[in-house]
Amino acid sequence: MADFESFIPALHRPTSLLPIVRHKEALLYTVEKHQVTVLIGQTGSGKTTQLPQYLEQAGWCNDGKVIAPRRVAATTVAKRVSEEMRCQLGQQVGYSIRFEDVSSATTRIKFLTDGLLLREALVDPLLSRYSVIMVDEAHERSLSSDVLLGVLKKVCKRRPELRIIVSSATLDAEQFLNFFSGTNSEDTTTEYNSIGQIISIEGRTHPVDIHYMTEPCEEYLQRAVKTIFDIHSSEPEGDILVFLTGRDEIETITEMIANRLPSLPDGSEKILPLPLYAGLTTEQQMYVFEPAPDNTHKVICATNIAEASVTIDGIIYVIDCGFVKLRAFNPTTGIETLTATPVSKASAAQRAGRAGRTKPGKCYRLYTEAAYNSLDDVTVPEIQRSNLAPMILQLKALGIDNIARFDFITPPPAELIIRALELLFSLGALDDYAKLTKPMGTRMAELALEPMLAKCLLSATSFGCLSEMLTIAAMVSLQSSVWFTHDTKKAEETARRKFAVEEGDHLTLLNVYQAFVTKGKKDSKWCQQHYLNFKSMSRAVSIRNQLRRYLERFGIDVTESLGGNDVLRAGGRPKEESIRRCLTSGYFAHAARMMPDGTFRTVDGGTVLHAHPSSLMFNRKADWVIFTEVMETGDKTFIRDVTKIEKAWLLEYAPEFYRVKS
Repeated sequence: MADFESFIPALHRPTSLLPIVRHKEALLYTVEKHQVTVLIGQTGSGKTTQLPQYLEQAGWCNDGKVIAPRRVAATTVAKRVSEEMRCQLGQQVGYSIRFEDVSSATTRIKFLTDGLLLREALVDPLLSRYSVIMVDEAHERSLSSDVLLGVLKKVCKRRPELRIIVSSATLDAEQFLNFFSGTNSEDTTTEYNSIGQIISIEGRTHPVDIHYMTEPCEEYLQRAVKTIFDIHSSEPEGDILVFLTGRDEIETITEMIANRLPSLPDGSEKILPLPLYAGLTTEQQMYVFEPAPDNTHKVICATNIAEASVTIDGIIYVIDCGFVKLRAFNPTTGIETLTATPVSKASAAQRAGRAGRTKPGKCYRLYTEAAYNSLDDVTVPEIQRSNLAPMILQLKALGIDNIARFDFITPPPAELIIRALELLFSLGALDDYAKLTKPMGTRMAELALEPMLAKCLLSATSFGCLSEMLTIAAMVSLQSSVWFTHDTKKAEETARRKFAVEEGDHLTLLNVYQAFVTKGKKDSKWCQQHYLNFKSMSRAVSIRNQLRRYLERFGIDVTESLGGNDVLRAGGRPKEESIRRCLTSGYFAHAARMMPDGTFRTVDGGTVLHAHPSSLMFNRKADWVIFTEVMETGDKTFIRDVTKIEKAWLLEYAPEFYRVKS
């Protein structure tokens, strides 16, 4: 028997084994000769981590930065690349995501989200700091990547030396290339060879056995847990990846697995469930990449982030629930919900492909083959089903006034554009000629906030509650919850009640923040006692500081004005009323009226809404309310972050939006 004790495992699999390696010369040649390179490569082929390094070595960073925009994975990929280049994160390799910038003047490769690159274009419309821009995972067709491609097409004409790389895991390559060359897909390829070229790098894929359900299953969460334990007891070792629709499901299934662990026979392998979704901190996301301890099956419970954005080694089994949460904006009601929708065939294929990365794998689909055959081929692009107000605000700030003439890969429906323009006009961001107002419109575009929330924050000075609104904006912007969930529901309820304010959730969040800053910041035990998430609360402090710096830049006086509850504010009103009025001035479009049966109705009466169980307005009385978040679960539409208001305020702060029927 050979003695392997003197060996240590490598930090990562050698990059020389990645499929992209043998295409290195061809890629560098194509980038040199053509302005646009479209790269087809399966997730895991090395395109995100290796290509920026090749370009850096080839001298593309000598005058500017190479840049690789990417969504959730910006942090994890930047960390990986900095390790491969043996440099400190934030030096040669950096990243930038909303409310967090880890880059410096020495950064040569920068990973950031497409939304943030658009924000950089506000200050530098030609993106002159960059020599190569890589739009990764373009096939996901997110709203910001579609807009970014349109902006880059304009920039290309002004900067012939700029290089664009569009990477896609599916065969949409022709569509992207046609878009940049301005030709139709029917045209012959010879015309656009001058502007760009397609390169395909095949991924390291092994065969994956697909297993379908014989009968449709009612409760896919229970079925997923059963499948995990079946794999655990009867299949060879390998990690398991479970695709679910969102954080609530991930937390539920993690709890279900934990409850079943004691039933495992003594001495058998353990199961370690790990969550992966967008709201997690960078450190929490990192856990999923670490090898499982000995005699342990790693079970990663993820949203569709794990479909394409990140590659996790060691996955042999995939369990696919068959659903994904997608934004769906209803232009009639003006409400954007997150709705669980069946995946497309393209997504199902991506999910299954995660199992065959290192060796042959298996994919268990928790639906029947007939259900698979009835799925749509591809997911509808986000631009055709989203609230377009944030995007239109960004385009206007970039000086693109004629939205109808802007070059979109897929044009958005006219009614979505009209609805967005109406909302922005009512918020005071656009004037009668649909031009950005100054200063309100330009400031709203510059704040990294959703337009309604930006309006609340920018109006706060006139209501005399700027400090409080800064806190509320930071708390609402957190993607993760401030509360910890434990088995002891009763104790948790009691802890939450200590902060509760009768007027609703926003003022309660304000209380939570103020208590944290005075007591919990120095004492993490205090957070445990009150069931508060210390990391989320610390992040809220940092977001608040950033928003405060934005306002300082606008020349707004941000002297802190936190006083007692009885302090009267602008207009001689009590503080709580000023805050509620301020919230109404931004969220008037999200107003609802309580019905005798305890549900809420939108102003037009067309949609029935329920207070989310986590909201203070659950089982409470209120006549009129505004809310900041809507989500659909099963057949119910829930509203979260709800605050009581007066009906008269809607007419006072949104006369263009609401009129009383005579």
